[in-house]
Amino acid sequence: MRTGFVSICSRRLLLSFTSSPPPVSSHLSHYCATANYKQHTAQKIDGKLIASDIKATLSAQILNMKKSVNKVPGLGVVLVGKRKDSLSFVRIKKKACEQVGITSLVVELPEDSTEDEVLDTVSALNQNESVHGILVQLPLPDHMREEKIINAVSVKKDVDGFHPVNMGNLALMGREPLFIPCASRGCIEVLHRSSVEIAGKKAVVIGTSKITGLPTSLLLQRYDATVSVVHAFTKNPEQTTREADILVSDVGVPNLVRGHWLKPGVVVIDMGSTLVKDCSSSHGCRVTGDVCYEEAVVKASLVTPVPGGVGPVTISMLLSNTAEAAKRAYKWTE
Repeated sequence: MRTGFVSICSRRLLLSFTSSPPPVSSHLSHYCATANYKQHTAQKIDGKLIASDIKATLSAQILNMKKSVNKVPGLGVVLVGKRKDSLSFVRIKKKACEQVGITSLVVELPEDSTEDEVLDTVSALNQNESVHGILVQLPLPDHMREEKIINAVSVKKDVDGFHPVNMGNLALMGREPLFIPCASRGCIEVLHRSSVEIAGKKAVVIGTSKITGLPTSLLLQRYDATVSVVHAFTKNPEQTTREADILVSDVGVPNLVRGHWLKPGVVVIDMGSTLVKDCSSSHGCRVTGDVCYEEAVVKASLVTPVPGGVGPVTISMLLSNTAEAAKRAYKWTE
């Protein structure tokens, strides 16, 4: 679904102009020339600052846990293969664990491992009492059934929040999941810490992935937003997004959401992250989001940058979920 959505939305973006879309700077000059937006600049949400605050709180809690029961939370990570992006993500998560006092155990398996070998690794981590959270780094190699491996993770250690029991409980009002997917929880954390009212607001989520789109739409409903979801078969997606008080996007299409997709004053949460070529960068590339930041900043009231927006908060939510798992395991409260 994600691949189909990306291709369809990309074509729709192209068709929204008479020919190919004009450069970002061309569109930006149009908005800046409009009196209503001439003096307006959206407030940038500093995800790094939010994440730092969360980690400071977690660090203090974990230190108290160690003093009280001589135990600390443990995170087990299963990494199959040597994809550069997966290796980078695992390094970031491992470093974040170290910063707050969580022990991490990374099990690296070769690309050609069998599905049974991965399942055996997950089973061993399920039985390891010093491991309170388990993360299977996605994507897995094509010859593996992702769902089967994710479902093998103990629901009590499913700190990614992808187990069907956790996802099902998230969808059912009156039930509480043990864990909420980190990116979606991070999205809500960013809104709360930015003093954004959710109840009664119209929220639009672009994307239906189980990692972000689906759980975010469910979570926003739990906070009493009226939620619309834009997906591969949505007609006139721009019309839907222009009604949003809160817009969340995570489809991996750089600059998909342009200024004319936004209504003035919207809160924009950009959860997309794609590497694009950039000759001006020393690395030859840069990370960009789904939302054209230069155009959004003159329309929105609040906007998350990419990088430095929701990403750091998502990592801190993984740490928080792992700490919560340890608290349950040890029946520990401060």
